[in-house]
Amino acid sequence: MNPLANCNAGATRVFPRTLLSLAIMGLLLAGMLFLSEGSSALAQETSPVQESVPHAADHTKSDKHHSEKDSHTGDAHAGHEPLGKLVSKFSTVPFALLLLSIAAFPLINPHWWEHNSNKGIVVAILSIPVAIYLTMFGEAGLHTLEHSGKEYVSFLLLLGSLFVISGGIYVRGSLAGTPVVNSLLLGFGTAIASFVGTTGASMLLIRPLLRANSSRTRVTHTVVFFIFMVSNSGGLLTPLGDPPLFLGFLKGVPFEWTLRLWPQWLMVNLILLVVYFLWDQIAFRKESHLPGTSSESQTPKEALGLEGWHNLAFLLGIVVVIYASGQGLGNGGKAWPWGIQELLMLLLLLGSYFMTSPALRAKNHFGFGPIIEVAVLFAGIFVTMIPALAILNSEGKNLGLSTEWQYFWATGILSSFLDNAPTYLTFAATAAGIANVPLEGPYLRLFLETGPEAHAILAAISCGAVLMGANTYIGNGPNFMVKAIAEENNIRMPSFFGYMAYSGLILLPIFVLMTFVFFI
Repeated sequence: MNPLANCNAGATRVFPRTLLSLAIMGLLLAGMLFLSEGSSALAQETSPVQESVPHAADHTKSDKHHSEKDSHTGDAHAGHEPLGKLVSKFSTVPFALLLLSIAAFPLINPHWWEHNSNKGIVVAILSIPVAIYLTMFGEAGLHTLEHSGKEYVSFLLLLGSLFVISGGIYVRGSLAGTPVVNSLLLGFGTAIASFVGTTGASMLLIRPLLRANSSRTRVTHTVVFFIFMVSNSGGLLTPLGDPPLFLGFLKGVPFEWTLRLWPQWLMVNLILLVVYFLWDQIAFRKESHLPGTSSESQTPKEALGLEGWHNLAFLLGIVVVIYASGQGLGNGGKAWPWGIQELLMLLLLLGSYFMTSPALRAKNHFGFGPIIEVAVLFAGIFVTMIPALAILNSEGKNLGLSTEWQYFWATGILSSFLDNAPTYLTFAATAAGIANVPLEGPYLRLFLETGPEAHAILAAISCGAVLMGANTYIGNGPNFMVKAIAEENNIRMPSFFGYMAYSGLILLPIFVLMTFVFFI
């Protein structure tokens, strides 16, 4: 055996990956230079406008609630150009490059990309120039960055608290990873997702599902369907289910309004459950001869039970905090000021973590890797998507949207790649603006009062944002977390584009059918 030959062979395999990685990094830097040139030209073209932007500060400070509503989506304060009219179209390049990086690096150099520090390098290269660029627009850019930062902290604390709390709940017992048991777990997770949130349901059930299937070799499709159902479409029925609906609740949509979406919820989840059961039956039969998959070996050897009961109280606490914040309990019916909800979620997170024994978390194979990955990647996403959302908001009325199916698909397609929460607000605000409803206070309640057409359009927007968040890994926060936990348990998950092949094959036909049944 020739060690030198083995070394050369390894180098031959590694060198193309390294070369391609360097090429991608070069592309990122080229994009930064391209953005820099575009921003310099824009600075010269828009300098008179920029001089007037800082005067918006007085209006911003005098009405904090109104400014927080407008800043992230790019709405202008009275008498000034909206941010979407000021930023260069080139400023969307870093966001596109970040999506390219998330899709390409796991294929080109997976070993390098699996380290969160390397993800952080890419995020920094792409997001820091965008943040600097936005500061060129004075108060408008700074306030937008501040608001996006607050939303990121709220987003991360919500996901992080549910991740830590659910990591302390251990489902004891020998579950059998049969098609029937798997389908029951997916169905149960889908049923509770609207009441404990898609993130809460995902973090609570993904580990028991993976343990139940630990003896099986064909598990990837089970995790993919879990993301489709539990992490996304299950959360369509209440504002607690998914962030877009919660933002709608804050903007005046009645809490019980989303319950009217039960026909859409039932249709998509029932089809997915039937398709999954048939798929898993075929996969199960192909591996039924393997050790550990016979019906005898899958007979439960331990009675089912639950450890870490106290964490259910912490989980309920998160739900209560979110509901109370949205209802404005203790604040005269107005949404809580930023920081109160976040502080309470942090306290619940810390309480759960320190009151749960390390041995219990070890049984769940709990680690902070998945939430760190989400934190790093979404830090870049929240910054780099600001120009794209601002442009979309300012140009929304020029998109020619008028019918329900158009709102469904426009919201859904963008929710697949942008954060689905601000995308929901952007199209909801566009629809309200077309109906001449001022974007102040609980404007979506006023929009719904304009007539049945408003209800139909908001239903289409809600379905597009929630359901099509399942189209990609970045469409909804829990998607990446479930993927990371599965990979920690040695499940080979599809690449970014590989996952899109699943969603394109399974979800898009369902969405087309939904279009004809509900939105035309």
